[in-house]
Amino acid sequence: MIRKEEVFKIGVINKPHGVKGEVSFTFTDDIFDRVDCDYLILLMDGILVPFFMEEYRFRSDNVALVKFEDIDTAEQARKFTNVEVYFPKKFMDEQEDVTSWNFFIGFRVEDVHHGYLGEITDVDDTTINVLFSIEKDGEELLLPAHEEFIIDLDRKKKVMKVDVPDGLIES
Repeated sequence: MIRKEEVFKIGVINKPHGVKGEVSFTFTDDIFDRVDCDYLILLMDGILVPFFMEEYRFRSDNVALVKFEDIDTAEQARKFTNVEVYFPKKFMDEQEDVTSWNFFIGFRVEDVHHGYLGEITDVDDTTINVLFSIEKDGEELLLPAHEEFIIDLDRKKKVMKVDVPDGLIES
């Protein structure tokens, strides 16, 4: 069984394209094109399920048309409409640049001045200022997701060390 902390969200399936089972896929990260992984993980009825890609082609900078194995009709493809798409973290090597803030869900956050802040449980990218939702002891802290705040990253231990400017964290 695939666990949520083993993957990160890279997009959503829009709708079927054509009659041969292709779907339109809007993505925030094109990692599926940059690394050698022949499947995507879809959130189907609350369960993360791998689907192998037969082929894909880019339609624009953030939309691809994807054909999954054994999905051969528009009717079969319709069940993927509005389904979230995830990518397995294990295929990202240490040198791979992280291009999606969602990659950090599940990371522990430690600030150089305030210590342990909590764990990133969500990313709010609905506005121009992307925010990490960090939870500690049932309390939520919203922290701007800015590269300049991150001073160290341990992908194996899933720890992000940050240096947050005064005033963003209440003591």
